[in-house]
Amino acid sequence: MSVLPLVFTSGWASGINAYAVVLLLGIFGATGVSDEVPASLQRTDVLVVVAVLFLCEVVADKIPYVDTVWDAVHTVVRPVAGAVVAALLAGESGSLPEIAAGAIGGSTALVSHLVKAGTRMAVNTSPEPFSNIALSAAEDLGVAGVITFAIFHPWIAATLAGTLLVVGLAIVFFLASRIRRFWRRRAERRAEKRRAHQPVGPPSSAPWG
Repeated sequence: MSVLPLVFTSGWASGINAYAVVLLLGIFGATGVSDEVPASLQRTDVLVVVAVLFLCEVVADKIPYVDTVWDAVHTVVRPVAGAVVAALLAGESGSLPEIAAGAIGGSTALVSHLVKAGTRMAVNTSPEPFSNIALSAAEDLGVAGVITFAIFHPWIAATLAGTLLVVGLAIVFFLASRIRRFWRRRAERRAEKRRAHQPVGPPSSAPWG
């Protein structure tokens, strides 16, 4: 069976939460649920590290504005993780060249990450934190559900991931004005901080009479 649908799905999911993807695939492989998971993802040290990072992301991703900083840091991490996971999956199955798989997984993860980051910027324009928490929880559950589904029904899961990616791009397009407002407010806050930290010049001394 071609590993292409699993490569695409893992790339989409890596753009949202790369640590959850590695953790789930590693657990599925270590427990014998799937034979397509490479041994490098099943190592105990890898699972421990990604589990800790996953817990960090669960917390950071639900705090307004902290999640935006976290997303900015992971603009490189998530696509690279998507490419590496895809290449490892392809190398394990031998049905898809590793370079091609890495390109598919990395590019899909990048687009998915941009959708996630853009949507989160729009949500952060709301003063209440509950929508942010709800969206983050939905993303976590969505990644877990789609990756689990991909193990048993890879083509259906890939179709679902592709649909969610297209829908996400459409949502970001319609929320573009809110995203611009987010960046404008952020620039205004930075300008206010700079003005507040500007040193005040010494008072002029009185002229000698």
